[in-house]
Amino acid sequence: MYIIAGLGNPGKEYTGSRHNIGFATIAKLADKYNIDVTDSKFKGLYGKGMIEGEKVLLVEPLTYMNNSGECIREILDYFKESEENLIVVYDDIDLAPGKLRVRPQGSAGGHNGIKSIIKHLGNQNFKRVRIGVGAKPSGWDLADWVLGHFAGQDKLDAEAGVEKACEAVACIIREDINSAMNKYN
Repeated sequence: MYIIAGLGNPGKEYTGSRHNIGFATIAKLADKYNIDVTDSKFKGLYGKGMIEGEKVLLVEPLTYMNNSGECIREILDYFKESEENLIVVYDDIDLAPGKLRVRPQGSAGGHNGIKSIIKHLGNQNFKRVRIGVGAKPSGWDLADWVLGHFAGQDKLDAEAGVEKACEAVACIIREDINSAMNKYN
């Protein structure tokens, strides 16, 4: 079974923020594949379903971004899945809005949610789909930027990025990580 986790922060005030683009992707996958993500356990919301003929678990950690690893660790332990079947979708300030970067593993790159997951798993061996949210403007605080909301063309580009991220996740499941990297990077 694939565990597909989208990172974000719980609460209405964060809905649609740059940091919550992972949650937006889980919502889009849930809608597209008719998966109900309403079960509450393991410090998160989750739902079971099928994507491309494979069993999946869609997950939204509700621990706030910086503690995402707590939920992910509990999910992997309970369902007895290895991190090789984990796909994490999250925001990236080093990419233009809507651009994707698919990777088989790697460092946290300064992202606190990924730092937490690496800390709780004890390794970096999980797949990632990063969605660009744009660089912080000069003079802005990073937290204010990522917790802020998209506007104008950036909003349209981010929505397109969420759609592409869904396609990339399906490609990873249907084919493999290398195919997804070739198509979406």
